[in-house]
Amino acid sequence: MSDLPARSEGPAETIRLRPTLESLPAYVAGKPAADDGIRRYKVSSNESHLPPIPAVRDAAIAAMTSSNRYPDAAAQELRAALGEKHGVEPSQIALSTGSVAVTGDLVRALVGEGDEVVFAWRSFEAYPILVGSHGGTPVQVPLTAAGEHDLDAMAAAITDRTRLVLLCTPNNPTGPSLSTEQVEEFLATVPEHVVVGIDEAYREFHDPATVLGTAGLFRRHGNVVLLRTFSKLQGLAGLRIGYAVAHPRLARALGQVTVPFGAAAPAQAAALASLEPEAAQELERRAAWIREERSRVLAALAAQGWELPVSQGNFVYFPLGERSAEFAEFADARGLVLRAYGADGVRATIAEQEANSLLIEIAGEWIAQERRGA
Repeated sequence: MSDLPARSEGPAETIRLRPTLESLPAYVAGKPAADDGIRRYKVSSNESHLPPIPAVRDAAIAAMTSSNRYPDAAAQELRAALGEKHGVEPSQIALSTGSVAVTGDLVRALVGEGDEVVFAWRSFEAYPILVGSHGGTPVQVPLTAAGEHDLDAMAAAITDRTRLVLLCTPNNPTGPSLSTEQVEEFLATVPEHVVVGIDEAYREFHDPATVLGTAGLFRRHGNVVLLRTFSKLQGLAGLRIGYAVAHPRLARALGQVTVPFGAAAPAQAAALASLEPEAAQELERRAAWIREERSRVLAALAAQGWELPVSQGNFVYFPLGERSAEFAEFADARGLVLRAYGADGVRATIAEQEANSLLIEIAGEWIAQERRGA
């Protein structure tokens, strides 16, 4: 017989939580597909629809044989490979459980009680949570009507309390990206003591001809830090690993505040294997396929009459405002699980071709219904 009291007999809780939690938004993950017998495609989380490359999977499995031991806390081999990839010292690579965790480390290293972090909105869902949970003040600058960063307004929002600016490019969930010229001009307006984090979780899906020249921006500006992830193209979302490329002083600070042993051994092994030449070539083929499918989907939606932001990510965005939840439910009933963002819009991941074609079909049915009701 259990010594624990019945659930209804638990003691009253009189603990004191931090007051900031009362106003902290909750992270809303992509809705899973319901198990009700209907064939559904889950395109609500921007995951890769493809499993890891076999060599990457095998490396992760092999690392499990020593999972009774802690992983290499310094992740020396992976940091050396990433340092070589980015042309920096291994010590300038900061690793953690996904780029979202690295962003959290960035906030912990820079932001004190009442300090401000400027970012576009709507952008990555975790930004206001990470900032608010550490006592910082989120400063949300509205996107333009085209779903793009309003860099002039973001520059104007910087005050003497600003410690960090976050640029998400391509922007999640709307899709537009920033050019090298735009970011260079913006950096010229930012005080040198304010860190600018460039979040490129979706960089690999960008048109290579116009992708942001972050390597040059990093070399030219001592307040720039780059944020990357292995969750998207590499298909390692379930293993949780991402990193920052930082200048030495900030890199050391990130190492001071990160959770020890955050990058698990299988995650380190998988990430390292994904950097091998053959794996990198296969990943580029996958990225090219996503870009082609995205173009096909956007062209088909434009032909139906949709006016959507120009996406450079592995997703498209429907700025439906108050009708976002209605559209998501409409799609769910027809076998497609989308991601609704309150009263702003709906995001759909570019996934397997069948799912993408179903999105086109559903969007066409919706807009035809709207025209009949007009």
